[in-house]
Amino acid sequence: GISGRKQIQDFGVEKFNDHCQESVMKFTKEWEVTVGRQARWVDFENDYKTMDKNYMESVIWAFKQLWDKGLIYEKDRVMPYSWKAETPLSNFETRLDDSYRERKDPAVTVKFEIKESNIKFENSKKSYLLAWTTTPWTLPSNLACAVGNEIDYSILESDEENIIIADTVLENYKQELSQFSKVKTIKGKNILGTTYLPLFDYFKNTKNSFKVVEAEFVNTEEGTGIVHMAPGFGEDDQIVCESNDIPVVCPVDDQGKFTDEVPDYQDLLVFDANEKIITDLREQNKIIKKENYTHNYPHCWRTDEPLIYKSVNSWYVEVTAFKNRMVELNKEISWIPDHIKEGTFGKWLAGARDWSISRNRFWGCPIPVWKSNDPKYPRVDVYGSLDEIEKDFGVRPDNLHRPHIDNLIRTNPDDPTGKSKMVRVTEVFDCWFESGSMPFAQVHYPFDNKDWFESHFPADFIVEYIGQTRGWFYTMMVLSTAIFDRPPFKNCICHGIVLDTEGIKLSKKLRNYPEPEMIWGKYGADSLRWYLSSSPVLKGQNLQIDMEGKGIADAQRLIITPLWNAFYFFCLYANAENVSAKENYSSDNPLDIYALLKTKELIENIESNLEKYDISAACQAVPNFIDAINNWYIRRSRPRFWKHADDIDSKNAYDTLYTVLLNATKALSPLMPLISEEIFTKLSSEESVHLKDWPKTKNFPKNQEFLEQMDLVREISSAGLGIRKTNNIRVRQPLNEITIVGEDLSWLKEFESYVIDEVNTKKMTIEENSDSLYRNKIKINLRKMGPKLGKNTGKYMQAANEFKWTLNDDETVTLLDITLGKDEYILEKESNPGTEAREINDGNIVVSLNIDIDEELKIEGIARDILRAIQNKRKEENFDISDKININIYGEQVIEETIEKYGNYITSNSLAEKIEFLKTNEDPIKISDDLSINLMIKKS
Repeated sequence: GISGRKQIQDFGVEKFNDHCQESVMKFTKEWEVTVGRQARWVDFENDYKTMDKNYMESVIWAFKQLWDKGLIYEKDRVMPYSWKAETPLSNFETRLDDSYRERKDPAVTVKFEIKESNIKFENSKKSYLLAWTTTPWTLPSNLACAVGNEIDYSILESDEENIIIADTVLENYKQELSQFSKVKTIKGKNILGTTYLPLFDYFKNTKNSFKVVEAEFVNTEEGTGIVHMAPGFGEDDQIVCESNDIPVVCPVDDQGKFTDEVPDYQDLLVFDANEKIITDLREQNKIIKKENYTHNYPHCWRTDEPLIYKSVNSWYVEVTAFKNRMVELNKEISWIPDHIKEGTFGKWLAGARDWSISRNRFWGCPIPVWKSNDPKYPRVDVYGSLDEIEKDFGVRPDNLHRPHIDNLIRTNPDDPTGKSKMVRVTEVFDCWFESGSMPFAQVHYPFDNKDWFESHFPADFIVEYIGQTRGWFYTMMVLSTAIFDRPPFKNCICHGIVLDTEGIKLSKKLRNYPEPEMIWGKYGADSLRWYLSSSPVLKGQNLQIDMEGKGIADAQRLIITPLWNAFYFFCLYANAENVSAKENYSSDNPLDIYALLKTKELIENIESNLEKYDISAACQAVPNFIDAINNWYIRRSRPRFWKHADDIDSKNAYDTLYTVLLNATKALSPLMPLISEEIFTKLSSEESVHLKDWPKTKNFPKNQEFLEQMDLVREISSAGLGIRKTNNIRVRQPLNEITIVGEDLSWLKEFESYVIDEVNTKKMTIEENSDSLYRNKIKINLRKMGPKLGKNTGKYMQAANEFKWTLNDDETVTLLDITLGKDEYILEKESNPGTEAREINDGNIVVSLNIDIDEELKIEGIARDILRAIQNKRKEENFDISDKININIYGEQVIEETIEKYGNYITSNSLAEKIEFLKTNEDPIKISDDLSINLMIKKS
């Protein structure tokens, strides 16, 4: 492939840019397919591309606006520089993603020989400044050293020389300076003005250089407290040196290699020159210490190579001139998560620096500046439209890309000789300038769609990952503030980063993610959408995903499939009974009322959270709704769907479930668009759920108290089922009694049948006092009593567990032959034998279940197990739900006893016309832990 400036120039800039355009168009088609599979709404027929002429014209218009406002300047400054891409980068580009990563570099402490100084040394020996650097390659370009005015520096003496180093770092050089002794301590301000001999001769004649200056950033956390300054390769160095009239030297070319200004290292990449420079300095006895230094270092986000800092010429937006206004406008934006406003983004705006917007590249929107090629007749022209270009050059460009735009050259109007020409500067815009122009450039503003843009700006909503607070969000904020004095958007979601199980960001390079096509094919696009939308990633937190997509599978299992099952249940029974359901909001059946109220609650919860752009909170409302419909409403209403279709209660059940599904899919359509579309269109025969208005709730029942009561009934039932699970009692096994204790629970009597049926008990009791549910139990305080009881401790603990104790009126306890004081035992409560209790509703309600199973209950439980086995057999043999059957069953004597007692129950609930206790050749079917049956069913 082609890489690097020279290869591109040899290949031809026009051909190269044509290839870039073809690449964009190639992936555009792939992107259309991908976006469509995700069920995203994107208008590809009216899309925009930053490479299009209309978009580019809006970009150059924006630059002209900034120029006219005096916010553009050109200057040589030290900037992050990608030697591989041969272009400078903005300071915020070094903060993107994983731009900073751990790297090892050689760090050296170097001796600078003092030439002249006001410091009074105690001898005439040679004296040296010790400076530390992690970039040895910058030492040939050293022009100054910096100290901190108030830092204490030690003057050390050996038999051969004197050295100056910060006092607090001496311990770090204990071995290297073991032959030195401290003479005295001076302040940094006393070292100012000291001159020294250059390490190398390359720039020895540079005026006003090789002296000690003051810099506020100097500290003693690392190094020697003396900083070597190379103003061509350090931003702070350049600022300090500039203020001290020290010029800039930069003997490194665009490829990061030394130029002929330093012939000993010419054509060496700066990083490759480190060891040779260190070797040369060591031979001159100028190296005190060399070490490997591990630090976080910026890398190019395009090439993945380490950056250098280098003085380059660039065009800048003077962001510092209006950064305070950006801070003010940021207050108008609603951020999710909200801490971004004053945190990541707010702080970044407050510390904003001028933005380098020019890049030494070939592909991109050209900077619309033409300059005279003769400094004797200086002139700068800036263009902000095709009309302006046509007016001056007499031709209207069909293509704004290089090299076409570079071919526009005209005579300099300010040159009376007519010889100098106006030539475009070679740079193109930073791609972030182009993307930051998106709000207006996408519609070719201000040349077209002026009214539309001004009525739609700022945008209502934008979403991207959190790193764009220093990328796209930031550049849009810069341009929007500078040009329109408005924020670019009103609401912004900053999502987190999706990582693999090792905590590494997903990347095409590492291929550390499951293929989307595999995920879509296996789990569906809605499952992936739900997994991401409902996760912490939409709260700005990170999310880990495994290669199999287990979390996505859970989304399918817990959300998508249950919703589909509710729809399937409706269709199965409605088709079997030939029911034509309609919307109905007025059923008086409590279950129907509850289902409608839960649907209303779902719609309102999703709507209120989407209004706040809190998508993950909107998702949180869904699981409770699905559980209420599938595991409560449908299960509790199942017998109603079995009735004849003409039955009014049955009709209400069908109509209610139809109404619930129809309205729920409208509300769920932004969160799970594909399954919502499928269900809605199958139910309604309308074109699309996405063309419908948001569901209104005015026709739904309005009874919040009833909703809360039924929710509590479900919670009570869930507690009862939880007790069953803890004690390994299957739900089909009936139990005697459930007791609910709490204040003002008389209303529960209305829902008694639901609780009894759900928990499968014979009766429900309501009480106001829970004392009858528990008995007191004591534990011996072994910390107090252990030493006293000694070897008898076990005996007394057993007695306590066997309730061989009495609680006395004075709150002491008599245990066998001893008395325990108040602090010598702990009084606890435990459920009465044969029962178990559980607190719910923040401890305001106690649910107790009698878990003793007598022989009568056991037989009934077996009957239910047999019924379940018959229903499963019907499914296995693909019987229709309306098929009548005959049953042959065989098993132990208890099975025969069960058939005799509960035969009518089994036949009436399995559409069986008769049941016989006959041996069959069928394989045994296990119906419980200790029972199996032989079962055969036939259509009657």
